[in-house]
Amino acid sequence: MTGHYLPGIAGGVSCRAFVPAPLPPDPPLLLDNKLQERLSQALVALGRLDGISTLLPDTQLFLYSYVRKEAVMSSQIEGTQSSLSDLMVYEMDGIPGVPMDDVQEVSCYVRALNLGVQRIREGHPITFRLVLELHQELMTNGRGTHRRPGEFRQNQVWIGGHRTDEAAFVPPPANQLADCWSAFERFLNDEPVATSAVIKAALAHVQFETIHPFMDGNGRLGRLLIPLILVQAGILAEPLLYLSVFFKRHRQAYYEQLQQVRLTGDWESWLLFFVDAIADTARHAVATAQSLNALLAQDRARLSELGRLSGSANQVLQALFSHPIANVATLQRETGLTPATIGRVLEGLETQLGMVQELTGNRRNRVFAYRGYIELLSRDTN
Repeated sequence: MTGHYLPGIAGGVSCRAFVPAPLPPDPPLLLDNKLQERLSQALVALGRLDGISTLLPDTQLFLYSYVRKEAVMSSQIEGTQSSLSDLMVYEMDGIPGVPMDDVQEVSCYVRALNLGVQRIREGHPITFRLVLELHQELMTNGRGTHRRPGEFRQNQVWIGGHRTDEAAFVPPPANQLADCWSAFERFLNDEPVATSAVIKAALAHVQFETIHPFMDGNGRLGRLLIPLILVQAGILAEPLLYLSVFFKRHRQAYYEQLQQVRLTGDWESWLLFFVDAIADTARHAVATAQSLNALLAQDRARLSELGRLSGSANQVLQALFSHPIANVATLQRETGLTPATIGRVLEGLETQLGMVQELTGNRRNRVFAYRGYIELLSRDTN
């Protein structure tokens, strides 16, 4: 049995709230040959993803942009309109091309993920305390500030429909959250039995979304748990696996799979979907890293066309690889070059080589984008 229903009232309407059974599933998962094979493929893909540092001159440069891509995609699932460029412009204290609330929400996701990885590296387990801290970070700005940041919800909520009797799903009543979370925390920390990391991440994602402990931000936090579990287990050294692109592309199937687990206990179909998401996403990430590496080498080779500026241009290009949307102040901080030299380099990169594009149209406070880099990272985000 995957759980039980409790009668309740929400919005003045009677409802049946679903309380999930503790993990791991009972009866145990049936890992047939097909599932075992696809799980193996996912693990191979994760191994290649973890080795991405051998492909790139600096993994942190890739991580900077890739984390931001995930933040954009995870927030787009929740309805924000922010793009990768919007986020990077905002982070430079610029004005994004979308409502400020949208881009602030995405920026909060970046901070929450970075905080989660930091805490895990400090030796903290994934517990009630850590999840509340991450939720607080996630909801600091944007629309989330009035949705009880860092606190479990205290009322009945529902998903889909205007009333609970029309809802697609009604999560546990607020008075059941402590027990649900206590059981969930034991599972996350391998009590009473250990669960392999990929399977743990798959089951934990569904359970978190089903418990739905917060008023808002459950989807983003539930997706954020996936890379944190894999980093904690040592499967990935860096949080490079983000499934939001896959979940967005297959959104209908994603929601149906979650619901089928609750209705019928079909964990195996969800696991198949999840490991395919891992394999597909990991392969895409490796291909993106390879493409970015090739782009940098190809663009470096063209800098000789700028003559005496080519040495300075190489420094500016390296800085743009770290911050693909930047202003002169950012580039000066990264390279130590004078604003005048940076200005001449940017003019050459834009007008002569077509590598960068000025985004504002202003004479002052101009912002430049490393076009090829942004195009490569933005391929799946629309």
